[in-house]
Amino acid sequence: VLKLFKLLHRTRQEVFKNDTRALEAARQKINEEFRNNRDKKSEEKINELLKIASDVEVILRTSVIQAVHTDSDKIVLVPRKDLLQDNTPYLDKPTKK
Repeated sequence: VLKLFKLLHRTRQEVFKNDTRALEAARQKINEEFRNNRDKKSEEKINELLKIASDVEVILRTSVIQAVHTDSDKIVLVPRKDLLQDNTPYLDKPTKK
């Protein structure tokens, strides 16, 4: 449980780097969820909560992207290396082998 708690906080720091409002909101939410469920005794319920927390960490790491307002009508995306993937170009007519 502690390992996953620390992993969520590390992921939060990486995903929301340089965004103090998002960092603080994520910190509060992580701490609140763990605090609200710290008295759970059922092994089944604990495993379910750990699975949810693990899934949240994966979604944060692989799906969330930062955007910065530069002008009133422009937004610059700040992708992390984790999010950048090689794209296979789409072809209307596939080539024959």
